[in-house]
Amino acid sequence: MTSKQFVVSRRGFLKLGVATAAAAAAGGALTARPASAKGGLKPGFESKFTVCDMCFNKCSAIARVSDGVVQKLDPNPKFLKSRGMLCAKGNAGIHQLYDPNRLKHPLLRVGERGEGKFKRISWQEALDLAAAKMGAIAKEHTRCGMLFMAGADMQSTFVHRFAEAFGSYNVISHESNCLLSNNRAFLDTFGEVPIPDVLNSKYILMVGANRFESLVTPDSIDLMTALRQHGCKLVVLDPRYTKTAALANEHHAIRPATDLALMLALMHVLIGEELYDQRFVAEKTYGLEQLRDHVRPYSPEWAEGETQIPAEAIRRMAREMAAVAPAAMVYPGRRSSDYANSTQIRRGFAMVNALLGNWDRPGGLTAARVVGLKGGIPLEAPFYEDNPPERVDSGQARLMFEEEGSFKLTRDAVLKGEPYPIKGFFAYHVNPMQTGANRQKTIAMFNKMDFVMVMDVAMTDTAWMADLVLPSQTYLERLDPASAQQGSSACACVVQRDPVVPAMFEAQPVFWVVKELAKRLELGEHFDFTVEEFRAAQLADLPDAPKALAEDGVYYNPSRLYGVYEGKIYKTKSHKIELFNQRYAEAGLDPMPVYTPLAQPPAGQFRLVVGRNALITQSSSTSNSLLLQMQPDNDLWIHPEPAAKLGIKAGQKVAVSSPAGRQVLTARVTHETRPDTVYMHTGFGVMSKELAAFGRGGCIAAVLVDAVDEISGNMAMHETFVQVAAA
Repeated sequence: MTSKQFVVSRRGFLKLGVATAAAAAAGGALTARPASAKGGLKPGFESKFTVCDMCFNKCSAIARVSDGVVQKLDPNPKFLKSRGMLCAKGNAGIHQLYDPNRLKHPLLRVGERGEGKFKRISWQEALDLAAAKMGAIAKEHTRCGMLFMAGADMQSTFVHRFAEAFGSYNVISHESNCLLSNNRAFLDTFGEVPIPDVLNSKYILMVGANRFESLVTPDSIDLMTALRQHGCKLVVLDPRYTKTAALANEHHAIRPATDLALMLALMHVLIGEELYDQRFVAEKTYGLEQLRDHVRPYSPEWAEGETQIPAEAIRRMAREMAAVAPAAMVYPGRRSSDYANSTQIRRGFAMVNALLGNWDRPGGLTAARVVGLKGGIPLEAPFYEDNPPERVDSGQARLMFEEEGSFKLTRDAVLKGEPYPIKGFFAYHVNPMQTGANRQKTIAMFNKMDFVMVMDVAMTDTAWMADLVLPSQTYLERLDPASAQQGSSACACVVQRDPVVPAMFEAQPVFWVVKELAKRLELGEHFDFTVEEFRAAQLADLPDAPKALAEDGVYYNPSRLYGVYEGKIYKTKSHKIELFNQRYAEAGLDPMPVYTPLAQPPAGQFRLVVGRNALITQSSSTSNSLLLQMQPDNDLWIHPEPAAKLGIKAGQKVAVSSPAGRQVLTARVTHETRPDTVYMHTGFGVMSKELAAFGRGGCIAAVLVDAVDEISGNMAMHETFVQVAAA
């Protein structure tokens, strides 16, 4: 089943009538419903709290509803994490609800995988089929023969719960394509993953992150306030001239793959010139003397040859940070997935911060604040004697997290069929066909499966490759569990989501789906509750929360922000911040990061880097036709010098090729990238003909090589070299 492309201008969308509402409620076809009534909001509208789901930030919003139609979305002024704001993606959430191309009914594949031929079936047929397929896989291949993957969604917890009850510990998430190495590095240094106090910082060194385009609340907002009102200095190191770089005090186009050289040189200066916080380091850290000897060879002059940043600039950065420390930081937040040594690179970030003495102090890195939300209804999962002893990717990376696996390494294991076969896949609210490097391998993984079930709002590329596609409710239609949110100096809070309009078509929440599957698989006792009951259990220790959530859309638990660790030990082996990591040494890993020059692009090739902008959330936003008007395509950023040598002009079609694949897109000839580096946005070059972005641009996942971080199992996407030629 395919449908015609539907791309509508905002003005045209607003003119579309609401007459189809009754037909939609009766299960009829939908063309569209309005995002806003003509002439503004109608008198008598209702205001209902919700939580945005257009990215992972989970910002609280207020839906303005008239006659059962969401007319407008406004920010919740009482939600401090987003500083009372709502971004373009958040405002476009209405169109996800009323998207004429959204999934409406369960669909069963009737053609070849990837052919796009599906037929409509009933929910009972879909659930009976899914339960039968999962049961057959469990019987023949053990319960670990099913793989589960869920995105950053407030109901993903139920997918994880179902996987545990079903008996599979092969569970992965989008994070292993994104930030596991960052989490691993900071956890192994400080004992937990920090939250940067951007608002109160006086000096921020931002390496690779792009906060004015890749939005994180409150960091993106607080960064602007810190710069414009608090006199903070922002230094950006990025091979691209991003919007963050454009608004920074200083930008250095660092040579890719040399971030660690810079960190080691900064430590060389901080220790050699005794600029580090000597009292803090003596009391709170472990391994200074080993680190002193370790960084002695890594001078700024040496680092200049690696990074192509002047030695004097590196020395000045270290001195300037030390001068305002502890209100200074190497920003630790989400960065693009990068290299095979990315855990050690980010260990370097963490160690510079430790020398600045900024942990648990204003303007530095803060610990997670107490929220008080409980885990909900406990699960006593069954034990299955025939299950294999380990996850399918066990032992493939040195220090993977125990609770979930690596997409890259799991995919490799599926393709090999070792150490045991995985023959079923349940993916919810996640799109690895667009976000996992080397799309051909992901296609091959799907083709190794006996059964693939995907649940989402739209016919993503991942759904396009499935056997069974289930329509998910949008966040504006859904009742969800409560969620704890950390917002640095802004807040520690709880939000919850209630439906603001009735669900359309046959869309259901994933909680209902796993509950129905559990009944069919004789696991119903593990889902013998409602979402309301689960939420009540979460809030059991917060008696004031239900009233605050009803009245304000958010509950704040007052808690200490700074000095949390005073008098407490750190969750590391030494019970201190580990400059020298004892666990690494015992595991045969470098206890302190050692710089080894990574390969640079061969002559005539370029390093392909990944990134984000303010309109694209991984790949999901490019199915939203309102956002697509502002970001209608992706192009290849290429510097004028190599472009001239290759005979490439702006606006010309170019082919981008790597060992993983080839894509064609338009050239953007610009000085905003280094001569040795090219860039393209994620989310285009889609396979699914049901998406508004179909036929636009090239798919970065189709050309990225799937390297892996050797410690965490994180996908290492910046290891890709590409050739570029006129198409």
